[in-house]
Amino acid sequence: MSKHFAAILKMKNPEINAKYRPAHLEYLQELEQEGKIFAKGPFIDGTGGMVIYIAESIEEAKELAEKDPYIIEGVRTLELHEWGI
Repeated sequence: MSKHFAAILKMKNPEINAKYRPAHLEYLQELEQEGKIFAKGPFIDGTGGMVIYIAESIEEAKELAEKDPYIIEGVRTLELHEWGI
């Protein structure tokens, strides 16, 4: 049974955030088409954003989150939690 996992992506390097934003959004769009995203969006205060993944386990969610270009390139930090809905 699928579960939901909240990935909190806190801004780490605002200087290069814009450079990797298109790749980040493209990656999330691909996952959305695969049914792996429940919700996503930026924090209004500019400190980062959140993605809620749909996965079978925290390991799967972590794997998905760590493939995000923002994480690969060190633009944002990752905090992952199982989320109750």
